Amino acid sequence: MILSDFDLESYIRDKRLVVRPFHESTIRENGLDLRLSNQIAVKNTKMSKNFVLDPYDEKSLKKEYKVMKSASEFALPGMAQVLISTLEYLELPDNLMGFIELRSTWCRHGLSMPPSIIDAGFKGNITLEIINHSPYAIKLKPKTRFAHIIFATTLNRVRNAYSGLYLGQRGIRLPKVIKELP
Repeated sequence: MILSDFDLESYIRDKRLVVRPFHESTIRENGLDLRLSNQIAVKNTKMSKNFVLDPYDEKSLKKEYKVMKSASEFALPGMAQVLISTLEYLELPDNLMGFIELRSTWCRHGLSMPPSIIDAGFKGNITLEIINHSPYAIKLKPKTRFAHIIFATTLNRVRNAYSGLYLGQRGIRLPKVIKELP
């Protein structure tokens, strides 16, 4: 079941869903708008086109991004990809998950964001990947409504609430080393 605005108000009021900071105007018909924080991670421009990122190696990953904190605005260059963080910190109960997408106005300007799922039991700010497909830069400002999350209840409480690498993240969390299963 997807939560309506009425359901969301109830979940937030009863603290079953925690959203900090919370502003009532971010509740939409069937979801919640999330805003940009003042952090952005940009690709390291010192890396040449010959650089090969190894997602299995910590040293390689440390070279990939440069995180800028306290940005008052940022011009996302054309044909570039960045990581951003939501202003809102969320705490989902063990029977609620979310589907997060970019708000359509931003898509109409040429931005895209791969769809993401927020697992039941997740706590933290949400790090999002943004791609500018236009040939020109697009200005981004903190506190702007940027993403939209639709919440759905699971039929039952999940047996294993989210406990992954990104639990409790504050601000942007860079990619972790990919580990192969035994």
